[in-house]
Amino acid sequence: MNGFGTIDDLLKKKPSVPGAANTSRKTPSASSTKTQQAFEKKMREVGAKEIETEAQRFAQDIGLPHIDLTSFPVSHAALRKMTTEQAKVLKAVCFFASQDEIRIGALDPSQEEVKNLLHELTERHQANGAAYVISQKSFDHVIDLYKTLPTVTPVSKDIVIEEKELQEVQKNIDNFDSFQDLLEKKSITDLVTLILGGGLKLDASDIHIEAEELEIMVRFRVDGVLHDAASIPKESYKRVISRIKLISSLKINITEVPQDGRFTIKLEEGDIDVRVSTIPTVYGESVVMRLLVQKEEAPSFEELGLRGQALERLQREVGRPNGMIIATGPTGSGKTTTLYSIMYKLNDPDVKIITLEDPVEYRMEGINQSQIDKSHEYTFAKGLRSMLRQDPDIAMVGEIRDLETADIAIQASLTGHLLLSTIHTNDAFGAIPRFLAMGVRPFLLAPALNCVIGQRLVRRLVDAHKVPAELTEKQLTQVQELIDTLPEDIKAEVEAKPLQFYSAPERTENGELGYKGRIGIYEIFTIDEDIEGLLSKGAASEYDIRELARKKGIITMAQDGVLKALDGLTSIEEVFRVIE
Repeated sequence: MNGFGTIDDLLKKKPSVPGAANTSRKTPSASSTKTQQAFEKKMREVGAKEIETEAQRFAQDIGLPHIDLTSFPVSHAALRKMTTEQAKVLKAVCFFASQDEIRIGALDPSQEEVKNLLHELTERHQANGAAYVISQKSFDHVIDLYKTLPTVTPVSKDIVIEEKELQEVQKNIDNFDSFQDLLEKKSITDLVTLILGGGLKLDASDIHIEAEELEIMVRFRVDGVLHDAASIPKESYKRVISRIKLISSLKINITEVPQDGRFTIKLEEGDIDVRVSTIPTVYGESVVMRLLVQKEEAPSFEELGLRGQALERLQREVGRPNGMIIATGPTGSGKTTTLYSIMYKLNDPDVKIITLEDPVEYRMEGINQSQIDKSHEYTFAKGLRSMLRQDPDIAMVGEIRDLETADIAIQASLTGHLLLSTIHTNDAFGAIPRFLAMGVRPFLLAPALNCVIGQRLVRRLVDAHKVPAELTEKQLTQVQELIDTLPEDIKAEVEAKPLQFYSAPERTENGELGYKGRIGIYEIFTIDEDIEGLLSKGAASEYDIRELARKKGIITMAQDGVLKALDGLTSIEEVFRVIE
Protein backbone atom coordinates (compact mmCIF):
# COMPACT_ATOMS: atom_id res chain seq x y z
CA MET A 1 0.00 0.00 0.00
CA ASN A 2 1.26 3.52 -0.76
CA GLY A 3 1.90 6.40 1.61
CA PHE A 4 -1.64 7.75 1.37
CA GLY A 5 -3.05 4.79 3.33
CA THR A 6 -5.90 2.62 2.20
CA ILE A 7 -8.90 3.88 0.25
CA ASP A 8 -11.06 3.10 3.29
CA ASP A 9 -8.77 5.26 5.43
CA LEU A 10 -9.18 8.15 3.02
CA LEU A 11 -12.94 7.79 3.11
CA LYS A 12 -12.92 8.14 6.90
CA LYS A 13 -11.36 11.59 6.62
CA LYS A 14 -14.21 14.11 6.51
CA PRO A 15 -13.54 17.50 4.91
CA SER A 16 -13.08 20.18 7.55
CA VAL A 17 -15.65 22.98 7.60
CA PRO A 18 -14.56 26.43 8.89
CA GLY A 19 -15.95 27.04 12.36
CA ALA A 20 -17.10 23.51 12.82
CA ALA A 21 -15.36 23.28 16.19
CA ASN A 22 -17.17 26.42 17.54
CA THR A 23 -20.17 24.83 19.23
CA SER A 24 -21.36 28.24 20.63
CA ARG A 25 -22.29 29.69 17.21
CA LYS A 26 -25.82 30.91 16.69
CA THR A 27 -28.32 29.08 14.50
CA PRO A 28 -27.53 30.16 10.91
CA SER A 29 -30.01 32.14 8.84
CA ALA A 30 -31.70 30.74 5.68
CA SER A 31 -29.18 32.44 3.43
CA SER A 32 -26.22 31.21 5.46
CA THR A 33 -27.72 27.69 5.44
CA LYS A 34 -27.84 27.71 1.64
CA THR A 35 -24.25 28.92 1.58
CA GLN A 36 -23.28 26.15 4.00
CA GLN A 37 -25.07 23.49 1.88
CA ALA A 38 -23.39 24.74 -1.29
CA PHE A 39 -20.03 24.62 0.43
CA GLU A 40 -20.61 21.07 1.69
CA LYS A 41 -21.66 19.95 -1.80
CA LYS A 42 -18.52 21.49 -3.23
CA MET A 43 -16.40 19.73 -0.61
CA ARG A 44 -18.08 16.38 -1.39
CA GLU A 45 -17.24 16.84 -5.05
CA VAL A 46 -13.64 17.68 -4.15
CA GLY A 47 -13.54 14.66 -1.81
CA ALA A 48 -14.89 12.39 -4.54
CA LYS A 49 -12.23 13.60 -6.97
CA GLU A 50 -9.55 13.04 -4.34
CA ILE A 51 -10.84 9.51 -3.72
CA GLU A 52 -10.83 8.73 -7.46
CA THR A 53 -7.32 10.19 -7.76
CA GLU A 54 -6.20 8.09 -4.82
CA ALA A 55 -7.65 4.98 -6.51
CA GLN A 56 -5.72 5.85 -9.68
CA ARG A 57 -2.49 6.21 -7.70
CA PHE A 58 -3.09 2.90 -5.92
CA ALA A 59 -3.70 1.22 -9.30
CA GLN A 60 -0.34 2.52 -10.55
CA ASP A 61 1.39 1.24 -7.41
CA ILE A 62 0.14 -2.35 -7.86
CA GLY A 63 0.39 -2.35 -11.66
CA LEU A 64 -3.31 -2.76 -12.48
CA PRO A 65 -5.71 -0.57 -14.49
CA HIS A 66 -8.21 1.81 -12.87
CA ILE A 67 -11.81 2.38 -13.89
CA ASP A 68 -14.54 4.78 -12.74
CA LEU A 69 -17.79 2.79 -12.71
CA THR A 70 -20.11 5.70 -11.90
CA SER A 71 -20.61 6.30 -15.63
CA PHE A 72 -20.00 2.72 -16.85
CA PRO A 73 -23.06 0.69 -18.02
CA VAL A 74 -23.12 -2.38 -15.75
CA SER A 75 -25.48 -5.06 -17.06
CA HIS A 76 -27.75 -7.33 -15.02
CA ALA A 77 -25.82 -10.31 -16.44
CA ALA A 78 -22.61 -8.98 -14.87
CA LEU A 79 -24.26 -8.33 -11.50
CA ARG A 80 -25.61 -11.89 -11.38
CA LYS A 81 -22.10 -13.35 -11.54
CA MET A 82 -21.86 -12.78 -7.79
CA THR A 83 -24.25 -12.02 -4.95
CA THR A 84 -24.52 -8.76 -3.05
CA GLU A 85 -23.20 -10.55 0.04
CA GLN A 86 -20.11 -11.77 -1.83
CA ALA A 87 -19.50 -8.28 -3.20
CA LYS A 88 -19.72 -6.63 0.22
CA VAL A 89 -17.45 -9.18 1.89
CA LEU A 90 -14.76 -9.01 -0.83
CA LYS A 91 -15.24 -5.30 -1.62
CA ALA A 92 -15.36 -6.34 -5.27
CA VAL A 93 -17.95 -6.37 -8.07
CA CYS A 94 -18.32 -7.87 -11.52
CA PHE A 95 -18.98 -4.96 -13.86
CA PHE A 96 -18.68 -6.65 -17.29
CA ALA A 97 -19.53 -10.17 -18.44
CA SER A 98 -19.82 -11.64 -21.91
CA GLN A 99 -19.43 -15.12 -23.32
CA ASP A 100 -15.66 -14.65 -23.56
CA GLU A 101 -14.78 -11.90 -21.07
CA ILE A 102 -15.14 -11.36 -17.30
CA ARG A 103 -14.10 -8.07 -15.67
CA ILE A 104 -14.14 -7.36 -11.94
CA GLY A 105 -13.40 -4.21 -10.00
CA ALA A 106 -12.14 -4.17 -6.42
CA LEU A 107 -10.90 -1.71 -3.83
CA ASP A 108 -7.79 -3.90 -3.59
CA PRO A 109 -7.50 -6.48 -6.41
CA SER A 110 -4.16 -7.67 -5.04
CA GLN A 111 -5.90 -9.49 -2.18
CA GLU A 112 -5.79 -13.28 -2.44
CA GLU A 113 -9.56 -13.59 -2.01
CA VAL A 114 -10.18 -11.30 -4.99
CA LYS A 115 -7.70 -13.25 -7.13
CA ASN A 116 -9.49 -16.46 -6.20
CA LEU A 117 -12.83 -14.89 -7.14
CA LEU A 118 -11.56 -13.93 -10.59
CA HIS A 119 -10.04 -17.37 -11.10
CA GLU A 120 -13.28 -19.06 -10.06
CA LEU A 121 -15.42 -16.91 -12.38
CA THR A 122 -13.17 -17.41 -15.40
CA GLU A 123 -12.92 -21.17 -14.81
CA ARG A 124 -16.67 -21.55 -14.31
CA HIS A 125 -17.54 -19.60 -17.46
CA GLN A 126 -14.46 -20.58 -19.51
CA ALA A 127 -13.71 -16.93 -20.21
CA ASN A 128 -10.77 -14.52 -20.12
CA GLY A 129 -10.59 -12.34 -17.04
CA ALA A 130 -9.06 -9.11 -15.76
CA ALA A 131 -9.14 -7.12 -12.51
CA TYR A 132 -9.37 -3.33 -12.08
CA VAL A 133 -8.95 -0.94 -9.16
CA ILE A 134 -12.12 0.98 -8.30
CA SER A 135 -12.89 3.63 -5.69
CA GLN A 136 -15.35 3.36 -2.83
CA LYS A 137 -17.65 5.66 -4.79
CA SER A 138 -17.67 3.25 -7.76
CA PHE A 139 -18.20 0.30 -5.44
CA ASP A 140 -21.18 1.94 -3.70
CA HIS A 141 -22.65 2.84 -7.09
CA VAL A 142 -22.58 -0.76 -8.29
CA ILE A 143 -23.98 -2.05 -4.98
CA ASP A 144 -26.94 0.31 -5.46
CA LEU A 145 -27.50 -1.23 -8.91
CA TYR A 146 -28.24 -4.60 -7.27
CA LYS A 147 -31.55 -3.08 -6.13
CA THR A 148 -32.61 -2.86 -9.79
CA LEU A 149 -32.24 -6.60 -10.34
CA PRO A 150 -35.54 -8.43 -10.84
CA THR A 151 -36.18 -11.25 -8.37
CA VAL A 152 -35.25 -14.53 -10.02
CA THR A 153 -35.30 -17.96 -8.41
CA PRO A 154 -31.85 -19.48 -9.06
CA VAL A 155 -31.52 -22.82 -10.81
CA SER A 156 -30.40 -25.45 -8.31
CA LYS A 157 -27.59 -27.89 -9.05
CA ASP A 158 -29.45 -30.46 -6.96
CA ILE A 159 -32.16 -32.48 -8.61
CA VAL A 160 -34.72 -34.32 -6.57
CA ILE A 161 -35.86 -37.58 -8.10
CA GLU A 162 -39.19 -38.58 -6.66
CA GLU A 163 -38.83 -41.81 -4.70
CA LYS A 164 -41.97 -43.18 -6.34
CA GLU A 165 -40.66 -42.39 -9.82
CA LEU A 166 -37.24 -43.91 -9.13
CA GLN A 167 -38.75 -47.03 -7.56
CA GLU A 168 -41.05 -47.43 -10.57
CA VAL A 169 -37.99 -47.37 -12.83
CA GLN A 170 -35.88 -49.67 -10.67
CA LYS A 171 -38.50 -52.34 -10.00
CA ASN A 172 -38.73 -52.96 -13.75
CA ILE A 173 -34.95 -53.33 -14.19
CA ASP A 174 -33.30 -56.63 -13.29
CA ASN A 175 -30.61 -56.84 -15.99
CA PHE A 176 -29.40 -55.15 -19.15
CA ASP A 177 -32.13 -56.65 -21.32
CA SER A 178 -34.92 -55.29 -19.11
CA PHE A 179 -33.21 -51.90 -19.11
CA GLN A 180 -33.27 -51.82 -22.92
CA ASP A 181 -36.95 -52.90 -22.93
CA LEU A 182 -37.84 -50.07 -20.55
CA LEU A 183 -36.02 -47.51 -22.69
CA GLU A 184 -38.07 -48.50 -25.70
CA LYS A 185 -41.43 -47.88 -23.99
CA LYS A 186 -43.20 -44.84 -25.37
CA SER A 187 -44.51 -43.86 -21.93
CA ILE A 188 -41.05 -42.99 -20.66
CA THR A 189 -40.60 -39.25 -21.11
CA ASP A 190 -37.65 -38.39 -18.84
CA LEU A 191 -34.86 -40.45 -20.35
CA VAL A 192 -32.25 -38.90 -18.04
CA THR A 193 -34.11 -40.10 -14.94
CA LEU A 194 -34.46 -43.54 -16.50
CA ILE A 195 -30.76 -43.76 -17.40
CA LEU A 196 -29.71 -42.63 -13.92
CA GLY A 197 -32.18 -45.00 -12.27
CA GLY A 198 -30.92 -47.90 -14.39
CA GLY A 199 -27.30 -47.10 -13.58
CA LEU A 200 -28.03 -47.03 -9.87
CA LYS A 201 -30.06 -50.26 -9.96
CA LEU A 202 -27.31 -52.12 -11.85
CA ASP A 203 -24.57 -50.72 -9.54
CA ALA A 204 -22.77 -48.77 -12.26
CA SER A 205 -19.89 -46.53 -11.23
CA ASP A 206 -19.96 -44.63 -14.54
CA ILE A 207 -22.59 -44.01 -17.21
CA HIS A 208 -21.36 -43.39 -20.77
CA ILE A 209 -23.60 -41.86 -23.46
CA GLU A 210 -21.80 -42.13 -26.81
CA ALA A 211 -22.93 -40.82 -30.20
CA GLU A 212 -22.35 -43.26 -33.05
CA GLU A 213 -23.22 -43.03 -36.73
CA LEU A 214 -26.57 -44.86 -36.55
CA GLU A 215 -27.51 -44.85 -32.85
CA ILE A 216 -26.72 -43.53 -29.38
CA MET A 217 -25.17 -46.10 -27.06
CA VAL A 218 -25.66 -46.11 -23.29
CA ARG A 219 -22.91 -48.03 -21.54
CA PHE A 220 -22.50 -48.83 -17.84
CA ARG A 221 -19.20 -49.50 -16.09
CA VAL A 222 -19.97 -52.22 -13.56
CA ASP A 223 -17.22 -53.61 -11.31
CA GLY A 224 -14.59 -51.90 -13.44
CA VAL A 225 -15.75 -53.35 -16.79
CA LEU A 226 -17.71 -51.42 -19.42
CA HIS A 227 -20.91 -53.03 -20.72
CA ASP A 228 -23.24 -52.05 -23.57
CA ALA A 229 -26.40 -51.40 -21.59
CA ALA A 230 -28.82 -50.12 -24.24
CA SER A 231 -29.26 -47.85 -27.23
CA ILE A 232 -31.57 -44.84 -27.53
CA PRO A 233 -33.06 -43.28 -30.67
CA LYS A 234 -30.93 -40.66 -32.35
CA GLU A 235 -33.85 -38.18 -32.27
CA SER A 236 -33.78 -38.30 -28.45
CA TYR A 237 -30.05 -37.64 -28.26
CA LYS A 238 -30.08 -33.83 -28.20
CA ARG A 239 -32.85 -33.73 -25.63
CA VAL A 240 -30.91 -36.05 -23.31
CA ILE A 241 -27.62 -34.16 -23.69
CA SER A 242 -29.31 -30.78 -23.17
CA ARG A 243 -31.03 -32.01 -20.02
CA ILE A 244 -27.76 -33.34 -18.59
CA LYS A 245 -25.97 -30.08 -19.42
CA LEU A 246 -28.72 -28.00 -17.85
CA ILE A 247 -28.64 -29.73 -14.48
CA SER A 248 -24.80 -29.82 -14.57
CA SER A 249 -24.52 -26.03 -15.12
CA LEU A 250 -22.79 -26.54 -18.47
CA LYS A 251 -23.21 -24.35 -21.56
CA ILE A 252 -25.87 -25.96 -23.72
CA ASN A 253 -24.87 -24.10 -26.89
CA ILE A 254 -21.17 -25.00 -26.61
CA THR A 255 -20.47 -28.32 -28.33
CA GLU A 256 -16.98 -27.86 -29.80
CA VAL A 257 -14.95 -27.91 -26.58
CA PRO A 258 -14.86 -30.25 -23.54
CA GLN A 259 -16.81 -29.21 -20.45
CA ASP A 260 -16.93 -30.44 -16.85
CA GLY A 261 -19.79 -30.05 -14.40
CA ARG A 262 -21.58 -31.75 -11.56
CA PHE A 263 -24.94 -32.15 -9.86
CA THR A 264 -26.36 -34.02 -6.90
CA ILE A 265 -29.20 -36.50 -6.79
CA LYS A 266 -31.11 -36.05 -3.55
CA LEU A 267 -32.53 -39.30 -2.21
CA GLU A 268 -33.87 -40.20 1.22
CA GLU A 269 -31.20 -42.84 1.76
CA GLY A 270 -28.38 -40.42 0.92
CA ASP A 271 -26.99 -38.06 -1.70
CA ILE A 272 -25.35 -39.20 -4.92
CA ASP A 273 -22.74 -36.84 -6.32
CA VAL A 274 -22.61 -36.98 -10.13
CA ARG A 275 -19.50 -35.69 -11.94
CA VAL A 276 -20.20 -34.91 -15.60
CA SER A 277 -17.68 -34.70 -18.45
CA THR A 278 -18.40 -33.93 -22.10
CA ILE A 279 -16.10 -34.04 -25.15
CA PRO A 280 -16.86 -33.44 -28.83
CA THR A 281 -16.66 -36.49 -31.13
CA VAL A 282 -17.24 -37.10 -34.84
CA TYR A 283 -20.96 -37.88 -34.43
CA GLY A 284 -21.76 -35.59 -31.50
CA GLU A 285 -20.82 -35.07 -27.88
CA SER A 286 -19.80 -37.96 -25.66
CA VAL A 287 -20.97 -37.69 -22.05
CA VAL A 288 -19.66 -39.57 -19.02
CA MET A 289 -21.39 -39.36 -15.65
CA ARG A 290 -19.51 -40.73 -12.64
CA LEU A 291 -21.84 -41.79 -9.83
CA LEU A 292 -20.31 -41.20 -6.42
CA VAL A 293 -22.63 -42.84 -3.92
CA GLN A 294 -21.93 -41.42 -0.48
CA LYS A 295 -21.17 -44.26 1.95
CA GLU A 296 -21.24 -44.07 5.72
CA GLU A 297 -19.49 -47.31 6.63
CA ALA A 298 -16.30 -48.75 5.24
CA PRO A 299 -15.98 -52.52 4.79
CA SER A 300 -13.97 -54.58 7.28
CA PHE A 301 -10.56 -55.99 6.37
CA GLU A 302 -12.11 -59.42 5.88
CA GLU A 303 -14.82 -58.03 3.59
CA LEU A 304 -12.12 -56.41 1.47
CA GLY A 305 -10.51 -59.81 0.93
CA LEU A 306 -7.57 -59.46 3.31
CA ARG A 307 -6.68 -62.73 4.98
CA GLY A 308 -3.78 -64.86 6.17
CA GLN A 309 -0.34 -63.30 6.01
CA ALA A 310 -1.51 -59.99 4.48
CA LEU A 311 -4.19 -59.50 7.16
CA GLU A 312 -1.73 -60.20 9.98
CA ARG A 313 0.83 -57.74 8.60
CA LEU A 314 -1.70 -54.95 8.14
CA GLN A 315 -3.27 -55.40 11.60
CA ARG A 316 0.18 -55.19 13.16
CA GLU A 317 1.13 -52.00 11.29
CA VAL A 318 -2.23 -50.32 11.90
CA GLY A 319 -1.63 -50.70 15.64
CA ARG A 320 1.51 -48.56 15.51
CA PRO A 321 1.12 -44.94 16.71
CA ASN A 322 3.09 -43.26 13.93
CA GLY A 323 4.62 -43.81 10.51
CA MET A 324 3.27 -44.06 6.97
CA ILE A 325 0.98 -46.70 5.48
CA ILE A 326 0.89 -46.38 1.70
CA ALA A 327 -1.58 -48.05 -0.69
CA THR A 328 -0.49 -48.48 -4.30
CA GLY A 329 -2.18 -49.43 -7.54
CA PRO A 330 -3.78 -47.87 -10.61
CA THR A 331 -6.91 -45.73 -10.58
CA GLY A 332 -9.93 -47.77 -9.53
CA SER A 333 -8.03 -50.45 -7.63
CA GLY A 334 -9.74 -49.71 -4.30
CA LYS A 335 -6.91 -47.84 -2.56
CA THR A 336 -9.15 -45.22 -0.92
CA THR A 337 -11.57 -47.88 0.32
CA THR A 338 -8.67 -49.72 1.98
CA LEU A 339 -7.55 -46.53 3.73
CA TYR A 340 -11.10 -45.87 4.92
CA SER A 341 -11.30 -49.39 6.30
CA ILE A 342 -8.18 -48.62 8.32
CA MET A 343 -9.67 -45.34 9.59
CA TYR A 344 -12.97 -47.05 10.38
CA LYS A 345 -11.08 -49.55 12.55
CA LEU A 346 -9.15 -46.76 14.32
CA ASN A 347 -12.04 -44.30 14.66
CA ASP A 348 -12.46 -43.85 18.43
CA PRO A 349 -13.63 -40.80 20.43
CA ASP A 350 -10.13 -40.25 21.82
CA VAL A 351 -8.51 -40.19 18.34
CA LYS A 352 -8.57 -37.20 15.99
CA ILE A 353 -8.62 -38.16 12.30
CA ILE A 354 -8.46 -35.63 9.45
CA THR A 355 -8.65 -36.44 5.74
CA LEU A 356 -7.74 -34.49 2.61
CA GLU A 357 -9.41 -35.99 -0.45
CA ASP A 358 -10.34 -35.46 -4.10
CA PRO A 359 -13.27 -36.07 -3.86
CA VAL A 360 -14.70 -37.15 -0.50
CA GLU A 361 -16.14 -40.63 -1.21
CA TYR A 362 -17.28 -41.69 2.27
CA ARG A 363 -19.08 -39.60 4.90
CA MET A 364 -17.93 -41.00 8.21
CA GLU A 365 -18.96 -39.81 11.66
CA GLY A 366 -16.11 -38.74 13.93
CA ILE A 367 -13.72 -37.87 11.07
CA ASN A 368 -12.90 -34.35 9.88
CA GLN A 369 -13.02 -34.54 6.08
CA SER A 370 -11.68 -31.89 3.73
CA GLN A 371 -11.76 -31.75 -0.08
CA ILE A 372 -9.05 -30.14 -2.19
CA ASP A 373 -10.00 -27.32 -4.56
CA LYS A 374 -7.50 -26.59 -7.30
CA SER A 375 -9.44 -23.52 -8.43
CA HIS A 376 -8.52 -21.93 -5.09
CA GLU A 377 -5.01 -23.44 -5.05
CA TYR A 378 -6.04 -25.72 -2.17
CA THR A 379 -3.75 -28.60 -3.11
CA PHE A 380 -2.66 -31.76 -1.29
CA ALA A 381 0.59 -30.08 -0.22
CA LYS A 382 -1.04 -26.88 1.09
CA GLY A 383 -3.87 -28.81 2.66
CA LEU A 384 -1.50 -31.18 4.44
CA ARG A 385 0.44 -28.29 5.96
CA SER A 386 -2.78 -26.80 7.30
CA MET A 387 -4.06 -30.20 8.42
CA LEU A 388 -1.03 -30.82 10.62
CA ARG A 389 -1.68 -27.55 12.47
CA GLN A 390 -4.95 -29.13 13.61
CA ASP A 391 -2.96 -31.64 15.69
CA PRO A 392 -4.42 -34.90 14.29
CA ASP A 393 -3.47 -38.34 15.57
CA ILE A 394 -4.16 -39.82 12.14
CA ALA A 395 -4.01 -37.97 8.82
CA MET A 396 -5.16 -39.32 5.47
CA VAL A 397 -3.99 -37.65 2.25
CA GLY A 398 -5.71 -38.81 -0.92
CA GLU A 399 -2.52 -39.02 -2.98
CA ILE A 400 1.19 -38.22 -2.83
CA ARG A 401 2.19 -37.02 -6.26
CA ASP A 402 5.07 -34.58 -5.74
CA LEU A 403 8.14 -34.00 -3.58
CA GLU A 404 6.55 -31.22 -1.51
CA THR A 405 3.67 -33.43 -0.38
CA ALA A 406 6.01 -36.39 0.17
CA ASP A 407 8.40 -34.37 2.34
CA ILE A 408 5.56 -33.01 4.51
CA ALA A 409 4.09 -36.51 4.87
CA ILE A 410 7.43 -37.98 5.91
CA GLN A 411 8.05 -35.24 8.47
CA ALA A 412 4.56 -35.77 9.88
CA SER A 413 5.10 -39.51 10.26
CA LEU A 414 8.45 -38.90 11.99
CA THR A 415 6.90 -36.48 14.48
CA GLY A 416 4.24 -38.74 15.96
CA HIS A 417 1.46 -38.93 13.38
CA LEU A 418 0.08 -42.00 11.63
CA LEU A 419 -0.21 -40.93 8.00
CA LEU A 420 -2.23 -42.82 5.38
CA SER A 421 -1.93 -42.11 1.67
CA THR A 422 -1.76 -43.54 -1.84
CA ILE A 423 0.76 -43.49 -4.65
CA HIS A 424 0.46 -44.61 -8.26
CA THR A 425 2.75 -47.58 -8.91
CA ASN A 426 2.09 -50.98 -10.46
CA ASP A 427 2.76 -52.87 -7.23
CA ALA A 428 3.93 -52.45 -3.66
CA PHE A 429 7.58 -53.03 -4.59
CA GLY A 430 7.63 -49.96 -6.84
CA ALA A 431 6.62 -47.53 -4.10
CA ILE A 432 10.11 -46.95 -2.66
CA PRO A 433 11.72 -46.32 -6.09
CA ARG A 434 8.84 -43.94 -6.86
CA PHE A 435 9.51 -41.95 -3.66
CA LEU A 436 13.22 -41.82 -4.50
CA ALA A 437 12.43 -40.64 -8.04
CA MET A 438 10.48 -37.73 -6.53
CA GLY A 439 13.64 -36.70 -4.68
CA VAL A 440 12.87 -38.02 -1.20
CA ARG A 441 15.98 -38.58 0.93
CA PRO A 442 16.49 -42.32 1.59
CA PHE A 443 17.68 -41.89 5.19
CA LEU A 444 14.34 -40.21 6.05
CA LEU A 445 12.11 -42.55 4.05
CA ALA A 446 13.23 -45.77 5.74
CA PRO A 447 12.27 -44.83 9.34
CA ALA A 448 9.09 -43.05 8.21
CA LEU A 449 7.56 -45.84 6.12
CA ASN A 450 5.76 -48.63 7.99
CA CYS A 451 4.33 -50.72 5.18
CA VAL A 452 3.20 -50.63 1.56
CA ILE A 453 -0.01 -52.23 0.30
CA GLY A 454 -0.21 -53.30 -3.35
CA GLN A 455 -3.69 -54.16 -4.54
CA ARG A 456 -6.11 -54.83 -7.39
CA LEU A 457 -9.83 -55.56 -7.53
CA VAL A 458 -11.06 -58.74 -9.21
CA ARG A 459 -14.68 -59.51 -9.97
CA ARG A 460 -16.46 -62.20 -7.98
CA LEU A 461 -18.01 -65.16 -9.73
CA VAL A 462 -21.79 -65.47 -9.41
CA ASP A 463 -22.32 -68.93 -7.88
CA ALA A 464 -25.40 -69.59 -10.00
CA HIS A 465 -23.47 -69.07 -13.23
CA LYS A 466 -19.96 -70.39 -12.51
CA VAL A 467 -18.73 -73.55 -14.23
CA PRO A 468 -15.46 -75.56 -14.06
CA ALA A 469 -12.76 -73.98 -16.23
CA GLU A 470 -10.07 -75.56 -18.38
CA LEU A 471 -6.85 -73.55 -18.41
CA THR A 472 -4.70 -73.06 -21.48
CA GLU A 473 -1.10 -74.28 -21.45
CA LYS A 474 0.12 -70.74 -20.97
CA GLN A 475 -2.21 -70.20 -18.02
CA LEU A 476 -1.20 -73.53 -16.47
CA THR A 477 2.48 -72.59 -16.76
CA GLN A 478 1.88 -69.19 -15.15
CA VAL A 479 -0.19 -70.72 -12.34
CA GLN A 480 2.41 -73.40 -11.62
CA GLU A 481 5.23 -70.83 -11.43
CA LEU A 482 3.22 -68.79 -8.92
CA ILE A 483 2.44 -71.87 -6.81
CA ASP A 484 6.08 -73.01 -6.85
CA THR A 485 7.23 -69.70 -5.33
CA LEU A 486 4.67 -69.67 -2.51
CA PRO A 487 5.90 -70.00 1.09
CA GLU A 488 6.46 -73.70 1.82
CA ASP A 489 3.57 -74.11 4.28
CA ILE A 490 1.02 -72.56 1.91
CA LYS A 491 2.50 -74.38 -1.07
CA ALA A 492 2.01 -77.72 0.72
CA GLU A 493 -1.66 -76.92 1.40
CA VAL A 494 -2.28 -76.02 -2.26
CA GLU A 495 -0.55 -79.11 -3.63
CA ALA A 496 -2.61 -81.35 -1.34
CA LYS A 497 -5.76 -80.36 -3.27
CA PRO A 498 -6.74 -80.83 -6.94
CA LEU A 499 -6.15 -77.71 -9.05
CA GLN A 500 -9.77 -76.85 -9.85
CA PHE A 501 -10.62 -73.43 -11.20
CA TYR A 502 -13.93 -71.87 -12.27
CA SER A 503 -15.19 -69.39 -14.82
CA ALA A 504 -18.46 -67.76 -15.94
CA PRO A 505 -19.81 -65.98 -19.04
CA GLU A 506 -19.64 -62.18 -19.11
CA ARG A 507 -23.38 -62.06 -19.85
CA THR A 508 -25.87 -64.93 -19.77
CA GLU A 509 -28.55 -65.46 -22.41
CA ASN A 510 -31.15 -63.62 -20.32
CA GLY A 511 -28.91 -60.59 -19.81
CA GLU A 512 -27.60 -61.40 -16.32
CA LEU A 513 -23.94 -60.94 -15.42
CA GLY A 514 -21.66 -63.90 -14.72
CA TYR A 515 -19.60 -61.71 -12.34
CA LYS A 516 -21.05 -59.46 -9.65
CA GLY A 517 -19.22 -57.54 -6.96
CA ARG A 518 -15.46 -57.36 -6.40
CA ILE A 519 -12.86 -58.55 -3.94
CA GLY A 520 -9.29 -57.37 -3.45
CA ILE A 521 -6.05 -59.24 -4.08
CA TYR A 522 -3.13 -57.92 -2.05
CA GLU A 523 0.57 -57.88 -1.36
CA ILE A 524 1.86 -56.20 1.78
CA PHE A 525 5.48 -55.75 2.71
CA THR A 526 6.86 -54.00 5.75
CA ILE A 527 10.07 -52.02 6.12
CA ASP A 528 12.69 -53.86 8.11
CA GLU A 529 16.47 -53.74 8.55
CA ASP A 530 17.10 -55.47 5.23
CA ILE A 531 15.08 -52.87 3.31
CA GLU A 532 16.79 -50.08 5.25
CA GLY A 533 20.10 -51.63 4.25
CA LEU A 534 19.15 -51.47 0.57
CA LEU A 535 18.15 -47.84 0.97
CA SER A 536 21.40 -46.89 2.72
CA LYS A 537 23.35 -48.44 -0.16
CA GLY A 538 21.31 -46.57 -2.75
CA ALA A 539 20.42 -49.89 -4.42
CA ALA A 540 16.69 -49.96 -3.69
CA SER A 541 15.48 -50.81 -7.18
CA GLU A 542 12.09 -52.41 -7.74
CA TYR A 543 13.77 -55.68 -8.75
CA ASP A 544 15.96 -55.76 -5.60
CA ILE A 545 12.99 -55.09 -3.33
CA ARG A 546 10.85 -57.75 -5.04
CA GLU A 547 13.60 -60.37 -4.74
CA LEU A 548 14.14 -59.54 -1.08
CA ALA A 549 10.40 -59.78 -0.44
CA ARG A 550 10.23 -63.15 -2.18
CA LYS A 551 13.02 -64.52 0.02
CA LYS A 552 11.07 -63.36 3.05
CA GLY A 553 8.02 -65.31 1.87
CA ILE A 554 5.76 -62.37 1.05
CA ILE A 555 2.75 -63.43 -1.02
CA THR A 556 2.36 -61.32 -4.15
CA MET A 557 -0.90 -60.02 -5.65
CA ALA A 558 -0.74 -62.65 -8.40
CA GLN A 559 -0.26 -65.43 -5.86
CA ASP A 560 -3.11 -64.10 -3.71
CA GLY A 561 -5.27 -64.04 -6.83
CA VAL A 562 -4.47 -67.69 -7.63
CA LEU A 563 -5.36 -68.70 -4.07
CA LYS A 564 -8.70 -66.88 -4.32
CA ALA A 565 -9.37 -68.49 -7.71
CA LEU A 566 -8.69 -71.93 -6.18
CA ASP A 567 -11.32 -71.07 -3.56
CA GLY A 568 -13.84 -70.37 -6.33
CA LEU A 569 -14.15 -66.66 -5.55
CA THR A 570 -12.94 -65.50 -8.96
CA SER A 571 -11.46 -66.88 -12.18
CA ILE A 572 -7.88 -67.18 -13.39
CA GLU A 573 -8.81 -65.06 -16.42
CA GLU A 574 -9.94 -62.29 -14.09
CA VAL A 575 -6.74 -62.46 -12.01
CA PHE A 576 -4.47 -62.24 -15.03
CA ARG A 577 -6.66 -59.48 -16.54
CA VAL A 578 -5.96 -57.09 -13.66
CA ILE A 579 -2.37 -58.16 -13.00
CA GLU A 580 -0.91 -58.11 -16.50
